[in-house]
Amino acid sequence: MSEVLDRRARKKAQTRALIRETAQALFAARGFEAVTIVDIATAADVAVQTVFNHFSTKEELFFDGHIPWVDGPATAVRARTPGVAPLTALHAHLTDRVGAYVRSLATPEGRSFAMTLEASPALRAHERELHHESINLLAEALLEAWQADGGVPPLASDPRTAASVTAAVWLAAVRTLVREQRLGLTESAGVSSADPEAGVAVARTVADQVLSGLVSAMSAPPERSVPPESRLRRTG
Repeated sequence: MSEVLDRRARKKAQTRALIRETAQALFAARGFEAVTIVDIATAADVAVQTVFNHFSTKEELFFDGHIPWVDGPATAVRARTPGVAPLTALHAHLTDRVGAYVRSLATPEGRSFAMTLEASPALRAHERELHHESINLLAEALLEAWQADGGVPPLASDPRTAASVTAAVWLAAVRTLVREQRLGLTESAGVSSADPEAGVAVARTVADQVLSGLVSAMSAPPERSVPPESRLRRTG
């Protein structure tokens, strides 16, 4: 019985991989909007319903296998080495992510994926949805980590808000860095294939500086505000 189940699972995984690879090749060749589910089913030699059995939308098909970044930040916080602060683990993970993304843009597959994504409003909208999902997952992980460690997060009087704001700001910064690299491809810039590691090093340095700045800003004590009437008395 277990052999039969294993065989079915392998066949299911093989069919899913075939559909994904076929679809992504068609998207790269024709553009996302020009390809239909019928086109994908025909090229993969499967029924249309078989495609829907594995993927509910074309957007899901496009991104399948390309979105470890959605739960990656939350996983980095939860799986951090004992004694490592949540933001330290997050900082290291996001810096690595930016470097890996820039490295992928030096490959034909990575460039094709990025350019197809940037050319499609539907894909960019779906990417934004995935980005918000990543923020929510990271916020939950940060809140759990701060509560478990007994540490004092920023805005300590409201840890839940602190976690949500931190997740939103940090991931927005990284998304901006990543998208700038992607936009460079459409302007015939991008990463030099002759020395991709040089571009990776620069991107990692920029990411590290940006995230270090966020850490410093969150650690600094808030400035005391001076009432307007007090300022008037001082200058008058």
